[in-house]
Amino acid sequence: MSSLPSVLATTHWPVVAGARYEVAVLPWGATEPHNRHLPYATDNVEADGIAAAAAERANARGARVVVLPAVPFGVQTGQLDLPLAINLNPSTQARVLADVVASVERAAIRKFVLFNGHGGNDFKQMMRELQPTTPVFLCSLNWWQVVDGRAFFDEPGDHAGELETSVMLHLRPDTVRPLSEAGDGAEKKPDMTGFRERWVWTQRPWTKVSADTGIGDPRAASADKGARYVDAVADRIAQFFVELSQGDPASMYK
Repeated sequence: MSSLPSVLATTHWPVVAGARYEVAVLPWGATEPHNRHLPYATDNVEADGIAAAAAERANARGARVVVLPAVPFGVQTGQLDLPLAINLNPSTQARVLADVVASVERAAIRKFVLFNGHGGNDFKQMMRELQPTTPVFLCSLNWWQVVDGRAFFDEPGDHAGELETSVMLHLRPDTVRPLSEAGDGAEKKPDMTGFRERWVWTQRPWTKVSADTGIGDPRAASADKGARYVDAVADRIAQFFVELSQGDPASMYK
């Protein structure tokens, strides 16, 4: 028996109407520069591609997961001086999230995963407020935190570095410019101890932190590294999707 189609955008109404999906997955990315060699849509390509790969594997194992079209705009309040870094304020995101979850609820899907692809997005407080208002179980993940990148990359980097560049060389090599054109992704560190050691948080003013919008040197990236990393990430998330699809979150605490 073939598995359910896992990507809503390419699935047709007669299939969706009879699918009885258990889990809806919403990739949420951003539109922003990624050094000089990766496209503005990098966060969307990564979240969309990895979510789809994980859902396809999960459905082949008996899960009932559907990946919704990605939200392509994220929080860019630290990058407002970068051209066409499209900003959605957190309050706007909260409204969008509530409307999407309401649509998922009307479709009788009772489990929802927010699949985050952008470090500037932070959905925890939104989900804390939203959860008491809906019977849909809400959870979120950041795909780049699922598997430790240090096992695959010499210097993973924070933004458009070796990790992200390798992932894009695997997922969409046609969108990656030659690495000889990339900046070195050098990061300027704050001189105040708390901020430098990251036990005090403030929003980073991006153009003061990086001369090329990247953080992390991408020049050791390769498609092979990206393929191995994406495989590990997608497989681990797929197992979570299977457990979530077939399990009851209300009784998962023993």
